[in-house]
Amino acid sequence: MRKFRTESRIKKISETIRNRQFSLRVVIENVHDPHNVSAVFRTCDAVGVPKVSLIYTVEEFPKISKVTSASANKWIETEKFNSIQEGIDSLHKEGFKVYASYLDKNAINLYDLDLTGKVALVFGNEHRGISEEMKEQADGLFYIPMYGMIQSLNISVAAAVTLYEAQRQRKVKGMYDKSELTEEEINKLIDDWCEK
Repeated sequence: MRKFRTESRIKKISETIRNRQFSLRVVIENVHDPHNVSAVFRTCDAVGVPKVSLIYTVEEFPKISKVTSASANKWIETEKFNSIQEGIDSLHKEGFKVYASYLDKNAINLYDLDLTGKVALVFGNEHRGISEEMKEQADGLFYIPMYGMIQSLNISVAAAVTLYEAQRQRKVKGMYDKSELTEEEINKLIDDWCEK
């Protein structure tokens, strides 16, 4: 399909792929509202997170439309898990450290957390937060410091704050300057994306 291979499109796709942070993953656990899921997808695309892991053990995964996601779901790969253990095991097998967002006395301040390694960040349900099992299975917990009367953020806002801190740390370390992929892998992805 040659019509999808304009020079400007290939250039944009190439730049986007080269900036993807394959060592950074987002995990969504039982998030119910499709607008929240879509907002997380848009932030992932903006920051360069290539893949979102979806763990749905209680809720049904919401239907995401192109309108609500601004087509970000087209550029974000997803994988679905039916159990927390399955999801955590898969992430660990890939070499990820799993950190879940949760306000707890043992949680690490987001701004003290090193987000330049191979890190998966978990965000839970709008009302319940992360599950007890996720608290136990995660390698660590982190919290976003807040100085107001209310000590909670919408899940999409919490994800955005966290991911932009990850972006900041990775920019400082030069991780957006050199792709994590080989040229062969980049070219294959360019071909795949040109067909989307």
